[in-house]
Amino acid sequence: MADFDTPRLVDGPDTAPATVLLAHGAGAPMDSPFMEAMASGLADQGWRVVRFEFAYMARQRLSGRKAAPDRLPKLQEVFRQQVALEAAHGPVIIGGKSMGGRVASLLLDELQVLGGICLGYPFHPLGKPEQLRTEHLRELKTPTLILQGERDGFGRRGEVESYELSPRISLEWLTDGDHSFKPRKSSGVSEAQNWQQAVEAADRFCRGLLSA
Repeated sequence: MADFDTPRLVDGPDTAPATVLLAHGAGAPMDSPFMEAMASGLADQGWRVVRFEFAYMARQRLSGRKAAPDRLPKLQEVFRQQVALEAAHGPVIIGGKSMGGRVASLLLDELQVLGGICLGYPFHPLGKPEQLRTEHLRELKTPTLILQGERDGFGRRGEVESYELSPRISLEWLTDGDHSFKPRKSSGVSEAQNWQQAVEAADRFCRGLLSA
């Protein structure tokens, strides 16, 4: 049964060809500047974008006190509920920021969705490159786009390019970007430019899923 009490934000037209369902990362809510930029950018491209909040983040919003993420099975169950809710609107593409994208990627082959979008995938915990979170990514069968900053501390370009990943995974690199795609001033690229590149890449990916 879907959890209708889950906090949600909806952008874009109800007549969109598909819904992009996005979850937030571990430390920032669904209306963070990063999530706002991704959601509004995709909505401007004509997609219906739904953001939702996991229970721990909803509690944190109410209490004002930082809360640790719920355990993975609970996060997955909330995601399943949201997919079931959105399936009534038509085709669904799932994804999210960091942890949210990881949870989505673990469900991709289980759920009837068109594909997945990971916005800064946490390939390993910060400072622990030996603890890889890539086992399921080797056998993934559902088309997936991973948008990654080149110097992301959770998976830098030099690290990620050495990993064994499914051929169904496409990688797009954001110039000199960190985990939220923010580059250094010396790069000559702005955060806004990287965010726009990410939106454009996600839009191309979604359109490709529909035309496949």
